[in-house]
Amino acid sequence: MFRRKGRRMKPAAFEYERPTTLQAALNLLEDDGGKSKVIAGGQSLVPMMNFRVVRPDRLIDINRISELDYHRIEGSELVIGALCRHAVLKESELVNRACPMMHAAYDWVAHGPVRNRGTLCGNLCHADPASEMPAVVLAADSVMVLRSSKGSRTIPADQFFLGQYETATRDDEILVELRIPTASKGQGWGFHEVNVRKGDFAIVAAAATLHVAAGNVKAISIALAGLGSHAIRLTAVEKAFIGKEATDAAFREAAAACAGSIDPTSDIHGSAEYRRDLARTLIYRALCDARDRCS
Repeated sequence: MFRRKGRRMKPAAFEYERPTTLQAALNLLEDDGGKSKVIAGGQSLVPMMNFRVVRPDRLIDINRISELDYHRIEGSELVIGALCRHAVLKESELVNRACPMMHAAYDWVAHGPVRNRGTLCGNLCHADPASEMPAVVLAADSVMVLRSSKGSRTIPADQFFLGQYETATRDDEILVELRIPTASKGQGWGFHEVNVRKGDFAIVAAAATLHVAAGNVKAISIALAGLGSHAIRLTAVEKAFIGKEATDAAFREAAAACAGSIDPTSDIHGSAEYRRDLARTLIYRALCDARDRCS
């Protein structure tokens, strides 16, 4: 129970709706003007409401919309619905085969009770800059599927995260699905993180994928979390290293280029320079791991 100055922390008054179909939820959001919040797991939203960081006029609980609770393979993509819980994805052999980087990153995500209730899509919409999964979906070239009562649209992950707790989702939309290209033959991956305690948010997290052909880099992706207002993809550095030899020296050069291109923030957990040095080290390790997993 949260307390401050001897008083219990409680949210401001709000209305509560619990639709049983996606269309009903979307109808509630239509012309709402941003006064409502959608709740699935609530592991981030409810504490923010208790501290009155956010004060929605209405909560729209989507937990009874069973059509949104799934994860499956469709063609060459891993498709994850808005109500699929972290705990399900963490233990899924399907996720381990289709996106092993996500499977590995889940070892760093929160704690059992949080994973049991929290959802991946909810985590992405919350867009905490120190959360692991935004970096993972960026490095995996994921696509977000957004729905409103007027229709649907897709947004690449590198256009979705706009700032701290800010995404490209409109007031009348719900992130209904995440689509991740399944790991292709020969793709390697790496994920590394440093945090204060197991289950805490990242001081810095680095995610990378790699394709190597004839000893040279054919494709590369690098993403970071924990540095600033949102997770980032380092596309300029990636482009510069296509075709280079996949050696330790090249990866040190890539990591140094990444560190030189970022503008990290300082806080109680680490200075900007500490984060920059940490990013350099973790990117190097992630790229080396990715190369070693290429087959």
